Amino acid sequence: MNTRTHVNDGGCTCGHVRYQVVEDPLIVHGCHCRGCQKNSGSAFAINALFEAERVKLISGTVEEISVPTPSGTGQDITRCKICKVAVWSNYNMGGLRKSIRFIRVGTLDDPDQFPPDVHIYASSKQPWVVLPENDPHVEKFYEFRKTWSPASLKRLTKIEESAGIKIS
Repeated sequence: MNTRTHVNDGGCTCGHVRYQVVEDPLIVHGCHCRGCQKNSGSAFAINALFEAERVKLISGTVEEISVPTPSGTGQDITRCKICKVAVWSNYNMGGLRKSIRFIRVGTLDDPDQFPPDVHIYASSKQPWVVLPENDPHVEKFYEFRKTWSPASLKRLTKIEESAGIKIS
């Protein structure tokens, strides 16, 4: 897992929305599912997961839309109200939909510092995408206790306790 501890700023293309995340991400996903391919218009999405309360909207207005996902649980995508760029999403993830935000790494001012910790849904990746040999990947989704760092698992436990839900 990558170790990063500082404030990271990001925003949309037009500059109307600015946000800030304070803390290291829980984990960074390179998601190769067909839903991410369609929603991003690309081969995969890169999302850094943060506790929702650690993501602060600094300026601008956003709108939230719900879209279907292959799992059937859907996702809520938060977009700039003006340019419509998606800045983060919320997924059901065991009932923690409002507790964890999936920041679109490409919207961060310095996205280079957030390579994927794990590639998920590798079974549906585009055949021409070659994953780095040493990058962890799973065919679908992973087991939290086997994939997340001890520090991230500790934070997950706090999220679960706050929500009254145990996902792993």
